[in-house]
Amino acid sequence: MRKINHSEILEGMFTDATEGIIVCNTLGHIILSNPRAQMMFGYDEQEMNKLTLENLMPPDLLTENNTGDYLKYPLIGVGTDLLAKKRDDTEFPVEISLSNLKSKSQMLTVAFIMDITERKKKDDELRMTNEKLKKTSFKLSRLNQELEQKVEERTLELAEMIRKLTKSKKEADAALEKEKELNNLKSRFISTASHEFRTPLATIMSSVSLTGKYAESLDKEKMIKHIERVKNSVNHLTDILNDFLSLDKLEEGVVVAHPENVGINGLVDEIIEEIKGIAKDGQKITYEGLKNGDEVYVDGKILRNIMVNLISNAIKYSNENSPIEIKSKSDQHFLYVDIRDKGIGIPYDDQPHIFDRFYRANNIGNMQGTGLGLNIVKKYVEILAGEISFKSIPDKGTKFSLKIPI
Repeated sequence: MRKINHSEILEGMFTDATEGIIVCNTLGHIILSNPRAQMMFGYDEQEMNKLTLENLMPPDLLTENNTGDYLKYPLIGVGTDLLAKKRDDTEFPVEISLSNLKSKSQMLTVAFIMDITERKKKDDELRMTNEKLKKTSFKLSRLNQELEQKVEERTLELAEMIRKLTKSKKEADAALEKEKELNNLKSRFISTASHEFRTPLATIMSSVSLTGKYAESLDKEKMIKHIERVKNSVNHLTDILNDFLSLDKLEEGVVVAHPENVGINGLVDEIIEEIKGIAKDGQKITYEGLKNGDEVYVDGKILRNIMVNLISNAIKYSNENSPIEIKSKSDQHFLYVDIRDKGIGIPYDDQPHIFDRFYRANNIGNMQGTGLGLNIVKKYVEILAGEISFKSIPDKGTKFSLKIPI
């Protein structure tokens, strides 16, 4: 059996060590280094033996730490984080542990060096994460304060109901209700989008193909007919996209009220004149306006969007030769607007959901629409801090009523 050679074992440990090992004398001159240290700093063995520890330290660190003292009073067995400098002057973080080693002729210092770049990177990431968590916690705290403020402003009946619910039941019910709402919303969106986009796109494709055929025979009348179909389909797609964009802006809180003095009678007259183009044959729109002064202090653009949507619905869901009535009045605090039609009305089962996103009543048949209009109207009314209500009797008609602070 071969006798164990301790010097070979020590030499192997020195060569194969995963840490960099540098041995230097009391003057800081490097007299020995292992392959890991050489690779870490970018020098070969002969080059390393010509250096001092000062050559491996950044200049600004040398002004703050006297290397001679550092070797004279080494930190025995203590890990110290420093910056080291590679051959190409690149700086990188290291952890250094120093130990004294007494040889026959002199006192030596052994430096065990570990490249902690990755650890520093992880520490920085952790620090940044903690900072983000602090900021998020602060935002959540502010949101919680705002939520508490809103809860206090709710009605006594709602507050009493909330107090009676236990925390566990509230969370379970809310989670279940949210899941149902999201599933229903997803289904309605897919159904609405697939139907509302497929129909006009099919019309456009068909009309474009037929227009090409009629172009060969120079049948101008039929070409114009199909071009109009294409225009109408494009306008319908534009309306759908506008609904989606309006909803997106409202959800993000981009839309805010900018009240000013607005002439209500003039505004309604403009809307009626503009919207006459989509009215059905024989439909007559009448308006009974403000009598005691025409101007009120309100956001005219938002009010216009609300009324255009409601009047358009009255036209869409009413038959030919049916009247549409608009009335407005005001007092010192509020503007009141009623829009009444004698159309198909809203089924009683659908009325609780009429302001939900993508919800469409069961009696509208193949009439175009995204189911977003009334949801958008309600959000606009909320921005104005107003109220919207309606009364509807199936096959008799519907009246929407607005109450807007002025």
